Amino acid sequence: MGSTQEERALAYALDLARGSTAARDYAWFENETRRRVHLAAFRIDRTPVTQADYARFVAATGHPVPTVRAAEWQGYGLVHPYATALRFVWRDGRPPPGRADHPVVLVTHADAVAYCRWRGARLPTEAEWEKAARGTDGRYWPWGNRFDPVRLNSRDAGPFETEPVGSRPAGASPWGVLDMAGQVFEWTATPCPDRDGAWIVKGGSWDDFPGVTRGAARHCRPAGLKHVLIGFRCAADATPRP
Repeated sequence: MGSTQEERALAYALDLARGSTAARDYAWFENETRRRVHLAAFRIDRTPVTQADYARFVAATGHPVPTVRAAEWQGYGLVHPYATALRFVWRDGRPPPGRADHPVVLVTHADAVAYCRWRGARLPTEAEWEKAARGTDGRYWPWGNRFDPVRLNSRDAGPFETEPVGSRPAGASPWGVLDMAGQVFEWTATPCPDRDGAWIVKGGSWDDFPGVTRGAARHCRPAGLKHVLIGFRCAADATPRP
């Protein structure tokens, strides 16, 4: 897990080349401690949970639908205007039109946990997520060490919002897992080590530059945050626990 100094230098350089200084200014990539981790066998969803998937969960359980009020959104202090969030808000108990096969967003960490439990699964740990995204050879992105904007949904080549899951088969990880770079950040089951009430999210999003979309990159987000850039996928032990 984690990254080398060489990888981090490339990540900073790629973002700087696109006019983004945030990663360097805030040393975003300095928490990617390089370490070896041994994991038990596990299963993980091939793609993120979709709006249609989540709608079935809502229909079966009565769980609240993904939505966010203007005051709530503004209280997050995000750079995106509330108008951006409105594109993803559910209305009349249904997902936004034309987005059934897009990743579900505007879900809290607890929402993601509840969905996975309903399926008899769980969120992946950060280590599991990272292994699924980059295999065991330490590659920077799911496909290798060279950034390629065609292989992911990111700020480089658009479409500047979510897209149907699995739209970029050329961006598959060594295990055939899709949308692990860009598209949406994904909640994990790993809490932030230095921030109470926050959880690690992985993968970057449709609004991020290359450095953030690497498998080693990690961000912390408050558990109650409902964001247009954050979705999730589920995992499970390969052998069910007794």
